[in-house]
Amino acid sequence: MGLKAKMAKWRKYSELSNLGMIARRKFFNNAFDGALTCAGIVSGSFIIFLSNPGQTLSSTIIIITGFSTALAIGISGLWGAFLSEEAERKKKISDLKKEMVIFEEQPNDKEEKKETKEIVKQKYNEKVNSENIEIQKAMITPIKLNRKDQHSRDSLNNKKAKNNEKKSLIEQSERFATIVASLVDGGAPVLGSVLPLLPFFFGTALSVFHFIISYAVLVAILVYLGIFLGNISGGGRLKYTLHLVTAGITTLIVSLLLELAISP
Repeated sequence: MGLKAKMAKWRKYSELSNLGMIARRKFFNNAFDGALTCAGIVSGSFIIFLSNPGQTLSSTIIIITGFSTALAIGISGLWGAFLSEEAERKKKISDLKKEMVIFEEQPNDKEEKKETKEIVKQKYNEKVNSENIEIQKAMITPIKLNRKDQHSRDSLNNKKAKNNEKKSLIEQSERFATIVASLVDGGAPVLGSVLPLLPFFFGTALSVFHFIISYAVLVAILVYLGIFLGNISGGGRLKYTLHLVTAGITTLIVSLLLELAISP
């Protein structure tokens, strides 16, 4: 199967499972969580850096702390999202089967009676056809056999095949949505946490410049997420951007107040 065919199939799965809305929501929530978590780490380190001007603080500490936190958030998001999405989508498929009256192992009474009638009718027609064939052999005269039962069986089999095909397509769509939603849930916070740590890879001894660049990256992430929400809602980009940047500034202020409260 070529890439184009795969993309078309995945697009169809996304439409059937309503993946777009779920993935957008998960991406924003988790990227925002990761960015603010990293903002807390950077702010705490910045306050320590300012409180101890005579001491040299290594950037390795911030990198290890930030990456460990990002990894923990990513694993938590990926694992938790996969389990929760799988459970929810299994319930959705089960409910859908009930609505479509598709039971894999326990058909209802009406279907059992219908199938029983079909079996009895089938056996009767097979017996009649068998007798007709014997008579035809004896008389060497063509006799038109009853094919009504065959048509009925073909119709029933076609109906079951269509139901199974529809059910299979829905199940594949839900499985695809579960995997993609889990990857987004686990990857978005890692992305939001790791990007602000990039300036600390340049030089082992920390300086104010490292923190300024890191805060600039954080602001850029929050601005992007604000525009992202504005595009989804169809407007209000500035409003969402201001809300998210305010959340980042609040994180910095709370970290500063916490440091002032616990410092001797």
